[in-house]
Amino acid sequence: MLLDFFLALRQAGLPVSLKEHLTLLQALRQQLAFGSVDEFYQLARTVLIKDEKYFDRFDQVFAHYAHGIEMALDDLQTAIPEEWLRKQVEKYLSEEEKQQLQGMGLDKLMDTLRQRLEEQKERHQGGNKWIGTGGTSPFGAYGYNPEGVRIGQHESRHRRAVKVWDQREFRNFDDSVELGTRNIKVALRRLREFARAGAAETLDLPATIAATAKNGGLLDVQLAPELHNTVKLLVLFDVGGSMDDHIRACEELFSAVKTEFKHLEYYYFHNCVYEGLWQDNARRFTQKTPTWDVIHTFGQDYKLIFVGDASMSPYEIVLKGGSVEHMNAEPGEVWLRRLLAQFRHAVWLNPLPEQLWQYTQSVQVVRELMGERMFPLTVAGLADAMRALKRGAA
Repeated sequence: MLLDFFLALRQAGLPVSLKEHLTLLQALRQQLAFGSVDEFYQLARTVLIKDEKYFDRFDQVFAHYAHGIEMALDDLQTAIPEEWLRKQVEKYLSEEEKQQLQGMGLDKLMDTLRQRLEEQKERHQGGNKWIGTGGTSPFGAYGYNPEGVRIGQHESRHRRAVKVWDQREFRNFDDSVELGTRNIKVALRRLREFARAGAAETLDLPATIAATAKNGGLLDVQLAPELHNTVKLLVLFDVGGSMDDHIRACEELFSAVKTEFKHLEYYYFHNCVYEGLWQDNARRFTQKTPTWDVIHTFGQDYKLIFVGDASMSPYEIVLKGGSVEHMNAEPGEVWLRRLLAQFRHAVWLNPLPEQLWQYTQSVQVVRELMGERMFPLTVAGLADAMRALKRGAA
């Protein structure tokens, strides 16, 4: 009885033992669930699943078993070849043609742009020198160049621009989004640290029993302060550009941390942290908070989480003036080091698949600056990140 259900759970990777299966059968013989699919579901989940992180996968298997609904387990995605899913871009240039194009370097690039602005008098398209569209010029839109200044383009295509000359609008993350999975919350709970604080308003039953016994059986009620999660969290979200591909995952994380942590502060940045952070993307040019103020406002008891794909031009990290949106007076690397010096409990969550990190130079630079404390934005990665936050800096 129910052998197919048991095998389906095991095949889905759920840690269900034969002993638990026999316990379920025994419970059914005692008619703890009878004549109702809902009652059987509650009984089976209670007996078979010991960790709530498996609830979603159990629901999928149960739905398939009880109602014939098709499963959508994550493991099935591995049956699709990666090359089938990869988007075809840069159709007009062969790999040999791309390799022939060389970047100028940031200083020469900006000097050349000033010269082009003085010389150019008309629109150009498809060339390799003037400001225009298409082609291989380092200035303009909808073309290809290994290092260029993007001008007048709706959104990023090849993600190789070292400067962006546009009025770019970012939107705030939605903290009320309905989570697609409860597993993010489960992973975040590893970071919680409870302490009793405030007025003594909660009954302390063990202390009451002990005090009553010492008092010759006369009731002696003992109260204790309520347990509270004392963790203080500072989260910095990368927003815009290549992070547009990961909005859903970041919103789920944002919603989860607002639910799990009472002491939460958050700010936004773009690509790399510089001298200013902001909390409202609609007013990010008029209501910035100096990064120095953030460092001086929040104490070292705050734990710091960066959330971003760390995918940018290396200039944005290591050079002053390297930011794509303004001429930063100090390199992003300097501000990262200052934040890490203040908040020794810090990690970086990267929504990019971990197997792709090695192909992006900026990811390697940020990872080294973080002392290898970069983790993928997955359930397992979150769990590892929470453990690292408890340990602190290496």
